[in-house]
Amino acid sequence: MIAALYEVFKKHPSVKTDTRKLEPGDIFIALKGPNFNGNRFAAQALETGAAAVVIDEDQGLTDPRVFLVENALATLQQLALHHRQQLSIPFLAITGSNGKTTTKELVYAVLQSTYKTTTTQGNLNNHIGVPLTILNVPFDAEMAVIEMGANHQKEIESYCSYTLPTHGIITNCGKAHLEGFGGIEGVRKGKGELYDHLRANEGTAFVMWDYDYFHGMSAGIKNIITYGTHDAEFTGTVVQSEPFLVVNMEKGTSLTTISTHLVGDYNLPNVLVAVTVGTYFHVPAKNITTAIENYHPNNSRSQLLKKDRNTFILDAYNANPSSMRAAIENFARQNHPAKYVCIGGMMELGEDSLKEHDAIVELLRQHTWKDVLLVGGDFEHVDHHYRYFPNSGEAAIWLKKQHLEDGLFLIKGSRSMKMELVMTAFEQ
Repeated sequence: MIAALYEVFKKHPSVKTDTRKLEPGDIFIALKGPNFNGNRFAAQALETGAAAVVIDEDQGLTDPRVFLVENALATLQQLALHHRQQLSIPFLAITGSNGKTTTKELVYAVLQSTYKTTTTQGNLNNHIGVPLTILNVPFDAEMAVIEMGANHQKEIESYCSYTLPTHGIITNCGKAHLEGFGGIEGVRKGKGELYDHLRANEGTAFVMWDYDYFHGMSAGIKNIITYGTHDAEFTGTVVQSEPFLVVNMEKGTSLTTISTHLVGDYNLPNVLVAVTVGTYFHVPAKNITTAIENYHPNNSRSQLLKKDRNTFILDAYNANPSSMRAAIENFARQNHPAKYVCIGGMMELGEDSLKEHDAIVELLRQHTWKDVLLVGGDFEHVDHHYRYFPNSGEAAIWLKKQHLEDGLFLIKGSRSMKMELVMTAFEQ
């Protein structure tokens, strides 16, 4: 079945799982979820002109383009594996608690400057997005960069089973998805499944050597390339972090100073690994510098924005205790007379949630702010004297009434908090 489907794919290498985005000649794979069933749209996909339609519930269709399988999702993943096995190019997998998307974008920009490279689009980094990304790698690609998100153990292992990464990066192991992973040790075990694959398949790991826990986690991998601020093959330090991060490379490369459009010194490891990967794959030094310096973050990831007379660090794509602490500490170091902290609750922390929210409040108490707005989540249930709002919309209403000017704002929170809505308070 997979071999026959792949023959269609070779002539029509475009796979969709949403009929609203389907175009004539695409392959449609009907997935199911708690609130949707793609099988019901099989006939519509045929009418649109799909080259093949994969279903796992009989819809009474006799069209030869229909492939009735036991499990459509498993078929998607098996098709991705089959395609992956036809490609003899480097596949670089990236996972981690924080910074994996920024790292992916920087590494992609560097490699794309020299090689035909495919990477994960947006946040397609789960059990559906990863195989779709693999199937999006063209036959003439020279590099592939695959982002892998995970919130429980064995998830990264499953992605590796059909991605077959030859190279890998774990950005860090922080306090993210503690509920699913079962604590920080569970996070390390889950993320470490990428190292397990590389170890078993004589792969190459790019390892942030400043993090002691990676020393043991990466032990036994055949090829380890280290980066960090000291005692590594590639080293660099922060020259300045305000308003944007400037990095001075000190070892492993002919590059010297890189001036980025990234906010926060917590982005240093992301820049260092992009330089490391680029150098390892023989990307010219000039190309590496240009690619990193021309990268502008988007989608609410550490964006520096200005509206009228106020400046905003918008980092509202996601949050966990590790990234929240890094963002607040970086913000505290900013030299500005009127700093406003607007942060939302952190999700998926399980029984540690109250403790972790309380720890963030304690961190806030250690610094001086013009004002602090806490929004939603378990900030409602911890002791603090700051302003509290049940949702970002109400916080925006309050801010709009204040008519604030000349302020510097940190806006951060878990995706479900929709902290970007706070920005509406400053729209005319």
